[in-house]
Amino acid sequence: MGFFSSVKNLFKNAKSESAAARTTAAEGVLAAPRPSAFPAPASSAPWRDSLLLALRGAEPKLSIWLDLLLNGVDKADAGFDERLLFFFSALEAPAGEAQSFLKKFHVWLDSMGYEAVADFRSELQYRLALALELEDEEDEKSRLLIKLSDGLAKTRAQLSTGLNALLNSQRDLDDAFWEELEEILLTADVGYETAMELSARLKRRAAKSGARQASALRELMRAELAEIFASGKRISAVNPPEVVLMVGVNGVGKTTTIAKLASRAASQGKKVLIAAGDTFRAAAIEQLEIWAKRSGALFYAKAPGSDPAAVAFEALDKALAEGCDLVFIDTAGRLQTKTNLMEELGKIRRVLAKRHPGAPHRSVLVIDATTGQNALSQTKLFNEACGLDEIILTKLDGTAKGGVAVALALQFGIPITFVGLGEKMEDLRPFDGKAFAVALLEEGKE
Repeated sequence: MGFFSSVKNLFKNAKSESAAARTTAAEGVLAAPRPSAFPAPASSAPWRDSLLLALRGAEPKLSIWLDLLLNGVDKADAGFDERLLFFFSALEAPAGEAQSFLKKFHVWLDSMGYEAVADFRSELQYRLALALELEDEEDEKSRLLIKLSDGLAKTRAQLSTGLNALLNSQRDLDDAFWEELEEILLTADVGYETAMELSARLKRRAAKSGARQASALRELMRAELAEIFASGKRISAVNPPEVVLMVGVNGVGKTTTIAKLASRAASQGKKVLIAAGDTFRAAAIEQLEIWAKRSGALFYAKAPGSDPAAVAFEALDKALAEGCDLVFIDTAGRLQTKTNLMEELGKIRRVLAKRHPGAPHRSVLVIDATTGQNALSQTKLFNEACGLDEIILTKLDGTAKGGVAVALALQFGIPITFVGLGEKMEDLRPFDGKAFAVALLEEGKE
């Protein structure tokens, strides 16, 4: 259900409906069969009419709606359940979707040991945005920009002292200016080649626009970065289940990234299976199983030391039998045998394609942003072995080397689809090149 449909449903016939009719309509949805864990709320709940009126009168943003919904609710108790189900009904979401959402959310709450609303509110908003298809709306874009701005604080600090002074000056765009800009870009770990290429692009853009002074360059730079990060259209339809091969060296956050992607997909109503293809680390299998349970995904693994290709093949068998929509295949970041890592990845790809034509549909590289220029060599090697389709950049919130994202986009042209901006599930955010450029060049912030 899209955002504007939700708003229309919430606000339609506002003048003609009586309070009694609204209450009856809401109760009709809430009275649908539900798991025994969520008993039907009392029909005389005093907060319903006032809450519905407040929701109707509020600005149509999920964060504002959630503030009203959770007002006076401190814990994930029966009152919390009643209000959340009421919210779904007010948006005319199917009762089954509401029940499924609440059931999965309580499973996650139990696995995390959360009870107080303050501990899980941001995760709740994130999951509601996915479940109700609100993520692409203005409220979520604002949250992404805030997250990016906070996450890029260290990178921006590296740039800001020199860059702000340079871009806010009344200097002419002469050779000395461009040399100084290149030096400043190098401090953000974009690399020499990228600094030279970006500088050359900005020169051409400035000449085309007729810009003559440094003060005009900030907006030109934002526009250039947004263009660099732009990715073309591609065929997204697949023969289900969609198989995603996750690759990357050890320590980049690949396991938790898989869990976050699985949680995201599950919140969108997809049936997900995670396969523990990194069989060379017993800890990796155990960790992935824990995350799979938290995200509501199915899980497949074999004993440590098993053939990774066999794990991938059998996991795909299970996914086909279970009617899964999406399969994530974890892989090793290094091998404790004489087998070459890239050869092993090639074997996995061949086995997957044999079992399910077209698989893997996507090969996704996970990179730790704190590694800076090492990310470029990793991308080169994995791209040669796997033919990468996407890059996910993790730990962007803890590094001054966020400029490597620019280097990756310029040198390889592989789309960056997500960025990691923290440890929580909702901290893996879709990458937005325009928002990244705005956050990186945010004036007056260090």
